[in-house]
Order: sequence, then structure tokens, then C-alpha cells
Amino acid sequence: MVYWLYKNTYTKGYKLNGERPCLSRYQVFMIAILAFIQFTVILDFMVLSPLGAILMPKLEISTSQFGWVVSAYAFSAGILTAGFADKFDRKKLLLFFYVGFLIGTALCASATTYGFLLFARIFTGIFGGVIGSVGFAIITDIFEMKVRSRVMGFTQMAFAASQILGLPIGLYLANHYGWYSSFWLIVIVRIIAGLAMVMYMRPINEHLEVNKNQNPFKHLIGTLSNPDYIKVFLCTILLSTGCL
Repeated sequence: MVYWLYKNTYTKGYKLNGERPCLSRYQVFMIAILAFIQFTVILDFMVLSPLGAILMPKLEISTSQFGWVVSAYAFSAGILTAGFADKFDRKKLLLFFYVGFLIGTALCASATTYGFLLFARIFTGIFGGVIGSVGFAIITDIFEMKVRSRVMGFTQMAFAASQILGLPIGLYLANHYGWYSSFWLIVIVRIIAGLAMVMYMRPINEHLEVNKNQNPFKHLIGTLSNPDYIKVFLCTILLSTGCL
């Protein structure tokens, strides 16, 4: 996917509305990283759903308890960072939540009781729920308006891919290597992606000068009181919880 984008924009000079977007190598790298992050975030959510028949007898939990384990991820993904995100370098912010997300997934793989697994899913959701919004903020920072929607479309393709692949991956690994193997695989690939971000991703801090004097609490209140934003938030909540 990203290779096709690179060949048609950077090498072949793909034209959008008669103009060449001219994506740099670094921008193509960022598309790949953001798409991969999006893939792993949704994959973490999707692999758990088909594991009910294995997890319930293993951990001795009921169907209702398993429902809470699945839904805890979506419900714990809040918007509390909305007023504070612009106060930090986007790279550092992304790495912070990505590391927390990685730790949460490792905790899920280590769970031996219902209570611990529920805590691990809540912990993972708190961090994972913010990663997507940070990714979109990065896109608006490093891509011009004329290619921004195209880049967002490519990163969102990872969302669909993870939904399609999550179920068979989860079932295959669970049946051959144990239910926890899916989470350990996600941890391993996330470590690789995290190292790539640390080594090759540049600081993204131009927005700090623009928002230097902005009160984060006022910004959060303003965000929550905007009717248009509320519609988007409700749409996102329904999309996330509709598959529970």
C-alpha cells in the first residue's frame, strides 16, 4: 500500500488536481509508521473478540464478564488529553502513549485472572484510544492540505485491514500457541515499530509556538461544548461500541 503510494507520488509524479503532491521519502516513511500503528491498535482490539470460547473456560469467567473485558477497551478510551496534547512535542506524545499501549498489551498476555485481564484491557484502552488522534494531528502538521485527505485515507486502510485479519490471526495463534500468543506477537511487532520511531521520526514541535499561551482547560471545555465536535465524538463512540 505505502510502496504504491511512494511509486505514484514520489517516483512517477502522481498528479492531484493537475498538481504533483511531491511526497518526500520521510513523508512516505511517516505514512507507513502511522498506518502500521493504526493497524496494531485495532488489531489489539479485534484479536480478543474470537477468543471467548478459549478464555472463558481458561480463566473461569462468564459470558457477561467476557463482554466487559471486550468493551472495557473502547469505554476507557477517553478525550481527557484533548486540552493538553498541543503542549507537547507530537513525537514524544506519540511515544508516551505507544509505550503505555505496549505495556498494556503485555499485561493482557500475562493475565491469569478475570480481574487482572479487565484491568489490563482498561489500561490498554486508556493509552490506545489516544494514539489515533495523535496520528491525525501529526498528519495535519507534516502534510499539505492538498494531500492530507489522501494520506488519512491510506492510514485508515489499516483500520479495515486489521478488522479483516484480526479474527483469523487471533484464532490461528490461539489454537496453535495459546490464547496469549496473539498479544505477545503484537508486543513484538510494536517494539520494532517503536524503535523505528525513536531512530527515524523527527520532532514535531512547530505547533508549540502557536499554542504557547492557550489555557488547556479552556481549550478542553471549548472542545466539549462545540455541537459539531459532539456529533463527531458520538459517531466515534457508536462506531467503536457497535461491534461489541
